Amino acid sequence: MIKFIAKSVLIVTSFIFTSTYSNSVSAVTENNTSKMNPPAIKTGADNYEKYLPLLKDKKIGIVTNQTGILSDKTHLVDFLLEKKVMIQTIFAPEHGFRGTADAGEHIVDGKDPKTGLSIISLYGDNKKPKPAQLAGIDIMIFDLQDVGARFYTYISSLHYVMEACAENNVPLIILDRPNPNGSIVDGPLLEKGFTSFVGMHPIPLLHGMTIGEYAQMTNGQKWLKDGVKCKLTVIPCVNYNRKMEYSLLVKPSPNLPNDQSINLYASLCLFEGTNVSMGRGTEKQFQIYGSPYLTKTNFTFTPKPNFGAKDPLYNGKECFGEDLTSYPKLTKLELKWLLKAYQNTSDKTKFFNAFFTKLAGTKKLQHQIESGVSEKEIRESWKKDLEAFQIMRKPYLLY
Repeated sequence: MIKFIAKSVLIVTSFIFTSTYSNSVSAVTENNTSKMNPPAIKTGADNYEKYLPLLKDKKIGIVTNQTGILSDKTHLVDFLLEKKVMIQTIFAPEHGFRGTADAGEHIVDGKDPKTGLSIISLYGDNKKPKPAQLAGIDIMIFDLQDVGARFYTYISSLHYVMEACAENNVPLIILDRPNPNGSIVDGPLLEKGFTSFVGMHPIPLLHGMTIGEYAQMTNGQKWLKDGVKCKLTVIPCVNYNRKMEYSLLVKPSPNLPNDQSINLYASLCLFEGTNVSMGRGTEKQFQIYGSPYLTKTNFTFTPKPNFGAKDPLYNGKECFGEDLTSYPKLTKLELKWLLKAYQNTSDKTKFFNAFFTKLAGTKKLQHQIESGVSEKEIRESWKKDLEAFQIMRKPYLLY
């Protein structure tokens, strides 16, 4: 009898231990799985439960392009029409509604062949919607994929749309999207005297904000004309933080074909203000750089007209430079390629052009490079401004 009781206790104890261990292992496995497979990021466009009720029985204008899509790649315009939303007009930024135009190419107004909706270009002479173009619109929607660089013109279009909406009493809904360079805040701040369409506000070259956060800052800092404020609603992303890696579903513009180009964009785009090509007219746009005037290297490329570059710099000429297609992901604005190219060019007097100052947002960077200031010293000169910017932007952050 004693043996039987002891055996029974042993079996029960064993069962409890096994059950507890099994549950413990299950909990740990589940926890590890959730860490390995975090919930999918939902963009503002996918967060439609939040904005569809706001659009009911309203006449809508929409600022978007090929990046305005849901996770299943359905275009936002098609999705809204399917939901019986009354879209009146599409407003298109640089590169057009379908994103097929070259950088800087004149975009004409027209109609979308798929939906028949009118398209108004917000690039060229008409960067800001006119009162007549907003007549009859109850709400404006803004859905564009930004890449986090001050000179990427979608945030300049945002400024003018906010300003027009504020002046014409049209509420604006922004469908937020992750910033693929959202963890980086770096570069010189734009100085007031160098404001242009490739730099409108006193922010660093890489600002580390989503377009929704940026809109809130534009309102809060009273950067719109005469300090007007836009009636703004931001539909946030879900399951997102700015340290996450994020791959775009489509090209944000013709010459940013992949994640590598988007990561290198801010660092290589400074070459637009020099006599160096950053790969327009090749299949490696913003992943290579070179020119006929740099020291000969083993890596060469010859630009030719292609999608997004009808007449590229150095069309048909051999360029010497560097291939960065396999370069590790950047976590800062990288200056070494710019400094190296300046040192190796055959004629330094022809290296910079007037556009460089607009891109840099200051004359100081060009002067530093020409004077032989070290990269470390250049970075040190940004430090105070970057610290102040981080403090200034804090109230506007959503993630």
